[in-house]
Amino acid sequence: MKLRVLGCSGGIGGNLRTTSFLLDQDVLIDAGTGVNELSLTEISMIDHVFVSHSHLDHIACIPFMVDSTWAMRDRPLNIYATRETLDILKQHIFNWKIWPDFTEIPDALRPSMRYRPIALGETVVLGERKITAIPASHTVPAVGFHLDSGAASLVYSGDTTCNEALWELVNRIENLRYLIIETAFSDNEREMAILAKHLCPSLLVEELKKFHGKAEIFVTHLKPGEVELTMQQIDNGVHGQRPRMLSNNQEFEF
Repeated sequence: MKLRVLGCSGGIGGNLRTTSFLLDQDVLIDAGTGVNELSLTEISMIDHVFVSHSHLDHIACIPFMVDSTWAMRDRPLNIYATRETLDILKQHIFNWKIWPDFTEIPDALRPSMRYRPIALGETVVLGERKITAIPASHTVPAVGFHLDSGAASLVYSGDTTCNEALWELVNRIENLRYLIIETAFSDNEREMAILAKHLCPSLLVEELKKFHGKAEIFVTHLKPGEVELTMQQIDNGVHGQRPRMLSNNQEFEF
């Protein structure tokens, strides 16, 4: 499996793109503005989108993806998410008011998009690839994802705050090679981080104390304008493990 980072910022501006990862050639993990890194042909090759939660920075490009490529494709685009997240997409995005309902285009028998409900802990198998929804704690229903090739694994936390259930699961993954975890705010905005159910450096430090495995750790979802400050605060607080900043076009093979 190969994961390419299309976007990993907590905002936009210049070359900043919000969260989206391309798995091999046909799977997206979240679909923020990072999808704009792909050509139209590359977008048309994507068959599966796994959505961690319904916030705009993680779903922004789904409407444009399906609208731009439906006529190029002979099969629906599969959208995997919890039932709660899919209900939000149905009610507030693909509702014929904000955007057309592509589960009915060109018609209900030949949809351009199909909803695929997944439950927490459920594993979707795509060939030899296993993608499992794992616990996240956020202001809306949310999950992270465990990607397993068999040989090695990568865990993406999704948007989350302090989360005991995540570490109980992660500590049981014997072949874990990479851990991508969010830190959206600096410690200067600790109260905002707590209110918004995100992590800040001091919270991340406490969370990483619960991690007993071995993996390379990367920090995602940094807010524009506070990237250097936030990473410095992480470096000052973490002992032993040294998380690194995730960057656009970074690739992971596992």
